[in-house]
Amino acid sequence: MLGDPLMVNITRAADLSAIGANGGGWTAPVGTTSPGDPLIQPTGLWQPIGGISEDGLTQGFDEDSEEYTPWGYTSPWRTTITKSVRTFGLTAWETSRTTVKSIQYRIAEADLAPDEDGLTTYAETASPLPDRRAWWFIVIDGNVMQGFYVPEGEVSERSDVSHKQDETAGYEWTITAYPDTEGNTVYHADRLPATPEYTGS
Repeated sequence: MLGDPLMVNITRAADLSAIGANGGGWTAPVGTTSPGDPLIQPTGLWQPIGGISEDGLTQGFDEDSEEYTPWGYTSPWRTTITKSVRTFGLTAWETSRTTVKSIQYRIAEADLAPDEDGLTTYAETASPLPDRRAWWFIVIDGNVMQGFYVPEGEVSERSDVSHKQDETAGYEWTITAYPDTEGNTVYHADRLPATPEYTGS
């Protein structure tokens, strides 16, 4: 009779996974220093985006590559990254918040102040100027926290806005991260559980 077959122990650790259970976003003028830690409350020039839809935050990777296959081979022996774009997507639900409206329409918040009668007026230009800002996003899953600092980012895509009885109006944005003076697009600041040493069991 043969003995029991050898079994490979599959290493798993549930606390090393992450669920985007909660989170938030803030924006500030380009050049504003990162909060640097998901536990630090952003203050000063940082302004909150407020409530975000239940779809949360989408971290996007848009990359292209060029393959080089030598004569006589059927598979490449080198690959070069020719495009590497980082984006963040979210839907802001607090459409009456001046910071949110400022982002949506590329208008300075100061220009959204109501008059003495409480009326806010503004116009959309046919020739919008670039509207780069600094961004700070956090994703929270209990004690697992991830922070994303975008030193220079801009809303590059805006979706249609629906105004209807059975739906909350929201501004759906795709924010493209541009390289800063150091050539970096996104800075990460995470509080994560330690990965246990792998011992083969």
